[in-house]
Amino acid sequence: MSRGLTSILLLIASNSFMTLAWYGHLKFKEYGRLADLGLWAVILISWGIALFEYMLQVPANRIGYTGYGGPFTLVQLKVLQEAITLSVFVGFSVIFFKDQYFTTNHLIGFVFLILAVYFIFRR
Repeated sequence: MSRGLTSILLLIASNSFMTLAWYGHLKFKEYGRLADLGLWAVILISWGIALFEYMLQVPANRIGYTGYGGPFTLVQLKVLQEAITLSVFVGFSVIFFKDQYFTTNHLIGFVFLILAVYFIFRR
């Protein structure tokens, strides 16, 4: 598997953990005992989940970065990361937050982010 694809797959997995850590706790109220957890407990749980995010994010950046033999510049890695974050977030919110809806403004914003990826990678 190429370094670029490996980096992208690790970024997708990393962002899945990050999204769960950042937003998953918002669903705790629906899961019995988790509903009564205090803020510090929720923060510690989120940090525990985020640990896995970092365990994937750091290698993804290192493998993908041109300075370590990868195909992506620093700016390209960052823009890829943001586009992947948005994609993972959309999937997460559609699956877990069915009461949230995307509007035309959201779609337009997403298109602009995808255009940013295009322009960053354009030579």
